[in-house]
Amino acid sequence: MASDPTPERSLTKLVPLEAIFFDIDGTLCDSDPLHHIAYQDVLSEIGYNNGVPIDEEFFINNIAGRSDEEAAKNLFPDWDLEKGLEIINKKDVRYRVLASQNLEPVKGLYDVIKWVRERGLKRAAVTNAPRINAELMISKLGLSDFFQVVIIGSECERSKPFPDPYLTALKEMNVSPDHTFIFEDSPSGIRAGVAAGIPVIGVATRNPENSLLEAGATLLVKDYSDPKLWSALQELDSAEAKLKEKNA
Repeated sequence: MASDPTPERSLTKLVPLEAIFFDIDGTLCDSDPLHHIAYQDVLSEIGYNNGVPIDEEFFINNIAGRSDEEAAKNLFPDWDLEKGLEIINKKDVRYRVLASQNLEPVKGLYDVIKWVRERGLKRAAVTNAPRINAELMISKLGLSDFFQVVIIGSECERSKPFPDPYLTALKEMNVSPDHTFIFEDSPSGIRAGVAAGIPVIGVATRNPENSLLEAGATLLVKDYSDPKLWSALQELDSAEAKLKEKNA
């Protein structure tokens, strides 16, 4: 992009900060390429698209960030949902094999994890991934003892882009949306967070930046090493310190 369209809205209104929620796929780890490969494998087996592998644009526009049900409907609009979900389940099996061997954290992730730990903030993982996938990814990233709760979209009344998973996280963690923010990488996830009344930092790992902004991201960062993110976190720390001084 020629210029940075990020709205640069401050996070300081969130003090005192209580919690941070993280999506998993594409947010903690750059897993979309592995999902893409897994989809190409299982779809080629059934001759989907006349045997032509789905490209990245199709994957982003129809699959990435969606619930299994939404992905199945997008891929197989003329099929019974149950039949489509059988293909999605086969994809998940293939994905778990790939993830167990190739999963990598998004750049700078562990620096943010350290920042969160040091401040004693509550933290939840909130995802549309099946629980078996979510727990595998969290384990492979060494974060099993980091997240206090893992919220699964399909276990809520509605998955993202509806707010239900984030509303569930707020309730289970007993925190306010006015003192919480989210890291998300997809328009679907960002819309879910915004609908729950929580500011969202968009992590532009794969999805087009404009789509994240249009979904309502408060701040857009390339990854967790982005200077814009650390500037925002430093502002938060400063606002927290001023609040404590005022209340002392």
